[in-house]
Amino acid sequence: MAGPVLVFDSGVGGLSVVSALRQRLPGAALAYVCDNAMLPYGMREDAWLAGRILEVCSAAVAASRCSALVVACNTASTLALAELREHLDIPVIGTVPAIKPAAGLSRTGHIGLLATSATVARPYTLKLIEAFASECRVTRVAADPLVQQAERWLAGEVPDIDVIRRSLAPLWEDPELDVVVLGCTHFPLLRDWLTPDAHREVAWVDSSDAIARRVAEVVSAIAAADGLGECFVTAPAPRLTAGFASFGFAPAQVLSLP
Repeated sequence: MAGPVLVFDSGVGGLSVVSALRQRLPGAALAYVCDNAMLPYGMREDAWLAGRILEVCSAAVAASRCSALVVACNTASTLALAELREHLDIPVIGTVPAIKPAAGLSRTGHIGLLATSATVARPYTLKLIEAFASECRVTRVAADPLVQQAERWLAGEVPDIDVIRRSLAPLWEDPELDVVVLGCTHFPLLRDWLTPDAHREVAWVDSSDAIARRVAEVVSAIAAADGLGECFVTAPAPRLTAGFASFGFAPAQVLSLP
């Protein structure tokens, strides 16, 4: 029986992928789960985190009866994608920083990667740069404070412009940098505040549309949307209720974990 597409993230960042899925698959049922009890993931030990991701995703897949799982988190994709695919009998789609399309889009050969400190430093990210952007200069910028700004925004608060400016400042040191990879799914939620800070024409690229295209390619049966989608959290999050509703989700249920 067809079920929804379940989108997983450590926090609210996966909602940027939800937006792309709604554009690519209008009328499809979507569900959402975030491990907000353990946010931010980048501060936690890799081996423990891999087990935690498997535990949360397995419980959410069972609760939502979904047709596919989207891991809308770079850290989770790097640490647990293979194990999730081994343990779950549904398609599992991961997230990869959009370094390849950014390199192809740049006219100057200088691109920026804006991501969490964990993603910026991971060997996997360095391999992507070597494979797809070896002829580009890549400025890697760790911008962990932007994760909290996106979480604040979904809770109805105004992002702190000074925090955003400080986070982006290293990108603007070279006037030739013309493409920025948003390497964390939280960051596209802040695009209205990121774009004006550039003070010049810059292309912002992320993975959300590529993820949505991949879901459309590999998932053969998805239930039709019928009202608000289910939403799961791992800790109570009443401040996010209105924000989740704006993305088409019912008030969050606390996920029952083993």
